[in-house]
Amino acid sequence: MAEFSRRGLLTGAFRAGSNAMRPPWSRRDVEFTAVCTRCNACVEACETTVIKRGAGGFPEVDFQRGECTFCYACAESCPQPLFAVRDSNPWQYQVAIGARCLAQNRVECRSCEDACPERAIRFRPTLAGIAQPQTDVSLCTACGACVAGCPVSAIELRSRDEQ
Repeated sequence: MAEFSRRGLLTGAFRAGSNAMRPPWSRRDVEFTAVCTRCNACVEACETTVIKRGAGGFPEVDFQRGECTFCYACAESCPQPLFAVRDSNPWQYQVAIGARCLAQNRVECRSCEDACPERAIRFRPTLAGIAQPQTDVSLCTACGACVAGCPVSAIELRSRDEQ
């Protein structure tokens, strides 16, 4: 459901609903907005508060609030058949570092490396003197810790299909 207010039109929020990152283990074979009743059970159950009410009242993940610990409380609290079993992959996302990255703009910064609990982001020295970030997608759990840690919002999680 889109936000069809004047503000939503001017900010482009009317387009954001379909691209929203849903809670982990959200079933990909189910149209989330068609089944979700917007009861907020998953929002209230989230121990790190990364799940919030988004466009149209549907739950969305916001990593500016913190990281996902994959506790599965969101899925356990939902009365609808929206979530896959815990043994499955929580989601199909991986980290992507954009052009605003300070290190890519010749400014020393390693905030994302420091924030990443899995050490999926490492910095490699270059001849130019400023180490550059490299991601190891095999280690990335898409927890989002690096997103909140980036001072210039250069990091996002993208669907593995987009990569």
